[in-house]
Amino acid sequence: MSHQALSPYVFISAPDDPTKQDTINKLRDKVASKHNDHAELFPFALPEFKVGTLDSLVVLSDDLSKADTTVEGIATKIADNMRNLLNNDVEQWKSNLSVNEKSIDAFLRGYQWNSMKYRTDKSLRELTDMILQEVNQIDTLMKTKMTAYTTVKSALQGIQRKQTGNLAVRSLNDIVKKDQLILDSEYLTTLIVAVPKSLISDWINKYETITQMVVPRSSQKIAEDDEYALFTVSLFQRVVDEFTNKAREFKFHVRDFKWDAQAMAAEKKQLAEMGATEREQWTTLLRLCKTNFGEVYSCYIHIKALRVFVESILRYGLPPKFQPMLLKAKPKQEQKLKDAVNRHFARLGGAGSTGSSADDQQIEEHLQLLLGDKDYSPVVLFYINTIV
Repeated sequence: MSHQALSPYVFISAPDDPTKQDTINKLRDKVASKHNDHAELFPFALPEFKVGTLDSLVVLSDDLSKADTTVEGIATKIADNMRNLLNNDVEQWKSNLSVNEKSIDAFLRGYQWNSMKYRTDKSLRELTDMILQEVNQIDTLMKTKMTAYTTVKSALQGIQRKQTGNLAVRSLNDIVKKDQLILDSEYLTTLIVAVPKSLISDWINKYETITQMVVPRSSQKIAEDDEYALFTVSLFQRVVDEFTNKAREFKFHVRDFKWDAQAMAAEKKQLAEMGATEREQWTTLLRLCKTNFGEVYSCYIHIKALRVFVESILRYGLPPKFQPMLLKAKPKQEQKLKDAVNRHFARLGGAGSTGSSADDQQIEEHLQLLLGDKDYSPVVLFYINTIV
């Protein structure tokens, strides 16, 4: 087993001792009893899979390890996407992480192999490939949908940025009124100028003399925010460039604005349509994340179950005589649970034998090695990522 952070949830399997129920009872006494309350224990059954050859199981063992990592990564990515869609609202996020309409905890506690979906008349290799194909199809779909949503959201944010920001940068289409402008004159025009609020008195004193041909007393304040005030000023068209350049020297910012009723209407329409598209895609994507997280997480646990079966055959031999179990560690008991499991099964020695004749001293020495090795357990043991 490759090392990873200890999780409260562990799949293990141990040899019948001498019966499956005895294996359950003996382990329960060591980890889930009044005297050793480290965990809850939930036995489960795996179907009678087609075992195939030992050589094929060795190859499959390696492939299942890779599949495990792949499927876990895809489940985690879908969960992360969902969390981002929910603006990091952790409680809402957790409530949406479900498998077959159950919480992850409830799904794991009641885990059963889905024989309707993954029929056991197929080989272990076929089952593995079937699960991986399902997960990869979901992954491809989710990538496509996420990319489409991100594109729409970015476009919407681009439009919204024009609607926000200060008066020096934001769109003026919803601020400037037609009657505030000179529009039909052959010689005159109106400029819109953003003036820092600290320089308003400077503007009032200077605007008429920044260049020649400025209409006296033509400047009117039409809006303000925390940083800027917005003024109109009327002047001859021929001095617009000169006025713009000289105004900049006084830190008065002439806005690039032209009255265009059609453009204004189009901008409002585009904003409304893009907003509606974004909301629609967000709703669809959240629903897809919820559904597909459940599908992929179920696949992830089925891959774990296949690993339990294959590793148990490789370690304990044929015919299959072992008991799979789910252990859920009590809070802050993960390491104690791991140590208790290692101690209880130390006689197995990880050598494929179900009974050791070594004396207690040898077992204790072996146990010390086990407890010092984070990557090893004398029984088949796999940690489960619960995402949350």
